[in-house]
Amino acid sequence: MKKNIHPNWHDDCQVKCTCGNTFVIGSTAKTLEVDICNECHPFFSGEMKFVDRQGRVDKFKQKMEHAKKKSATQQKSKTAKPSGPVKSYRQILQDKQSTLRKAKSTTPEAKPKS
Repeated sequence: MKKNIHPNWHDDCQVKCTCGNTFVIGSTAKTLEVDICNECHPFFSGEMKFVDRQGRVDKFKQKMEHAKKKSATQQKSKTAKPSGPVKSYRQILQDKQSTLRKAKSTTPEAKPKS
């Protein structure tokens, strides 16, 4: 085994939890700070709580609200019926050509200047 590559082991690592609980374990660090321990974890304590230091729960809730609003507007747009009969591409082109012909026939032609 190679020498001087392994970290130092501390049998007296002091662990501090945000709830105030402290205990000693073995670790490569001298002290540790944790967000949740066996005294305040919901599984062991029976209390329902969210532990969120970086706002991840709030971000998730905001994303879910945004997604619900978006899906509701999409559902409304899907259920909206088109006004009038549905036209084929050929009918649309024919209507466009007829409006262009009408526009040409109603506009006075420019007279050449002499």
